[in-house]
Amino acid sequence: MKRLALVGMPNTGKSTFFNRLTGASARVGNWPGVTVDLYAAKILLGESMVEVVDLPGLYDLHGYSGDEQVVRRFLESQPVDALAVVLNAGQIEHQLPLALQLTHLGLPLVVLLNMSDEARAMGLSIDAEGLAAGLGCRVIAVSAKYGHGYGVAREALREALANPAPRPSLEELHSRLGGDDAVVEQADALLADTVVRPRQMAPNLSARIDRLALHPLWGIPLFIAALLGMFQLVYTLGAPLQDAVAWCLDGIRTLLLEPLAGWLPAPLYGLLVEGAWDGLATVASFVPVIVLFFLAMALIEDSGYLSRIAFLTDALMSRLGLDGRGFVMLLMGFGCNVPALMGTRVMRERRLRWLTMLIIPLSLCSARLQVFVFLTTALFTPHQAPWVLAALYLVSFVAAFVTAWLGGRVAPCHEPFVLELPPYRLPTLRQIALRSWQEVHHFLMRATRFIVIGVTLVWVLTHYPHDAVAGGPATLAGMFGQWMEPLLAPLGIDQTMAVVLLFGFVAKEIVLGALAVLVGADGDALTQLVGTRMDAVQGFSLMLFVLLYTPCLSTVATLKSETRSLAFTTVAVVWPLLLAWGASFAFYQGARLLGF
Repeated sequence: MKRLALVGMPNTGKSTFFNRLTGASARVGNWPGVTVDLYAAKILLGESMVEVVDLPGLYDLHGYSGDEQVVRRFLESQPVDALAVVLNAGQIEHQLPLALQLTHLGLPLVVLLNMSDEARAMGLSIDAEGLAAGLGCRVIAVSAKYGHGYGVAREALREALANPAPRPSLEELHSRLGGDDAVVEQADALLADTVVRPRQMAPNLSARIDRLALHPLWGIPLFIAALLGMFQLVYTLGAPLQDAVAWCLDGIRTLLLEPLAGWLPAPLYGLLVEGAWDGLATVASFVPVIVLFFLAMALIEDSGYLSRIAFLTDALMSRLGLDGRGFVMLLMGFGCNVPALMGTRVMRERRLRWLTMLIIPLSLCSARLQVFVFLTTALFTPHQAPWVLAALYLVSFVAAFVTAWLGGRVAPCHEPFVLELPPYRLPTLRQIALRSWQEVHHFLMRATRFIVIGVTLVWVLTHYPHDAVAGGPATLAGMFGQWMEPLLAPLGIDQTMAVVLLFGFVAKEIVLGALAVLVGADGDALTQLVGTRMDAVQGFSLMLFVLLYTPCLSTVATLKSETRSLAFTTVAVVWPLLLAWGASFAFYQGARLLGF
């Protein structure tokens, strides 16, 4: 099987082209010698099956950031038959040197001038044929977003793979990846012959919007208002969909599963229906809200607004010892902490990267989101719920900022922050659907795996020893709850929730499933039961603890593998736990003192 590698700088639309080329068939895999999981997909290109690998964005093959080293190691250690180099046509002056570096590797190459429609709108004229002659490879103007030039690009990639060049030896490849000062001069000469810019760029729509969006006074409040509006929209649209899914799942249980009680042994029925099914059904009922959240986040990210937030927050983050990239990684953690932690490889300075990695687990990830959606639905009115969720996001930011400030005082760093602001773009429905589907699919696959294991363990803990009353104090779960009660009672958290929190350390996706198994209810019955067992103060205290306490095992494993430091990983586990206890204690005791 042949292999095609996609290479390019960040924010060039490389992943958009990858999604268009491969559809929704991408998988995550790893390769020997490459310490990172990469997206890959197998497609039929012409008459050959081709593995397409989406490499991390990089600025320079000579660079030493984590992502740049990953690309170098991949090219050195893995057989690659051709390269597709994706450049942003509107920023070709900055990006052409990378294409020239890649031509020196001796591999078949196709250069894709992405966002060519935006470049033309800017008045930029690029002689693709002249560039092709200078680079010695095909150069094709495309728009990955709208599909313009996609057919020509696909055919060019097929031709490049059909005419492989002799692969250089590892020693030759390594030497070609070395420094080359002549590249910049060659790029300047090529640009002078092939690129024409207007004497003065006309103000465009992005510049006019940025006068307000990047305003030093109104920029941050507008961002907060946008987030609050997103939460309100997600709740408004998600509530009826959530009720419909819960109704369907209740019907399946009543019609198909409950009759099995007369056919299966009681322990097996309890494990399969009251354990695995009830846990999975509880999580599944909140999938519509999760889907809507990812759709909204994909819209915000692909529109170019996320880069503006990094720019706006850079001044604040610099006072905390970080930069705007740290804020972007924190926002990425809203989806999942693991890819956000891996994204810190773009930071060259180790202290800056480690400090950013310390704050990412404090972000409100999608696994926590489903817990909060459930609890806010059970304990608050539809009008109050969005504000409660917004408050939790605010607490997440505050906890991260406090952690960054304290860490910045201990280990200051001063790496410069460089950011290119892309123009505002209206993402296509296809883009949003693909991006959100990838996130939702990743979440569901991971959640299902953890939930099946987790709810099975919960059922065992609540039903053993055999002679104990199910869920009673004599079970293993009851014993653990009693042991934890002195620590959690000052926070308003009872024994049952103590057991739930234990499984939340394995994966936050298990929390709702574990709760359903522990109390023996699911769906609307679980919502009503929780509403009677705790009040709003206890519920918010519990949510604070779930938001801040020790990250899940997959996050801890990523922290250890990325830093290779047991000491740092220990700090990253213990600090959030202490922070969670302190925040929940202060809130709960303060609220009770005030008479709530």
